[in-house]
Amino acid sequence: MLPAFCLRSALLQRWRILGISGVRAAHSHEGQVSHPDGSELLYFDHRSFPLPDLPFQKKLSSQQATLKEKERGPWKDLTQEDKISLYRIKFNKTYAEMNQPTNEWKTVIGSVLIFIGLTGLIVWWQRVYVYPPKPHTLTEEWKAMQMRRMLDMRVGPIQGFSSKWDYEKNEWKK
Repeated sequence: MLPAFCLRSALLQRWRILGISGVRAAHSHEGQVSHPDGSELLYFDHRSFPLPDLPFQKKLSSQQATLKEKERGPWKDLTQEDKISLYRIKFNKTYAEMNQPTNEWKTVIGSVLIFIGLTGLIVWWQRVYVYPPKPHTLTEEWKAMQMRRMLDMRVGPIQGFSSKWDYEKNEWKK
């Protein structure tokens, strides 16, 4: 029989292989640069994720390091500028900055209009250079002659085309 600590470590090893890790392992990011699955921890500002995986600034200057040491003491000793500097070490943007509207809509509208313009040019080019000319049967003169011929032949005299023509007055019935 194996001692309890050996069983526990063997079980933890199996869980790590399966990708299951404890809460402490998932939230302790001190010095951890990647997960066992190969994904890297990244800083990401978004309203939906208020606490990013890593702080915004990983490498601190000497002034920031002294400020971080000062942070461990009473916060009454910190000035408002110190508190803002500490916030900027941890986060890149405030909620107000994240909620500011962007000008991305201009890019989207411009891209759509450029796409529509290019499509119009392609359609025009095809009409001019690709498609054959319209057949003569689509001209207005030909259509008038065809209609007169159908009336002379009395096509559809009961409910069709000729039923709406007055042959005595030579005009359409009202």
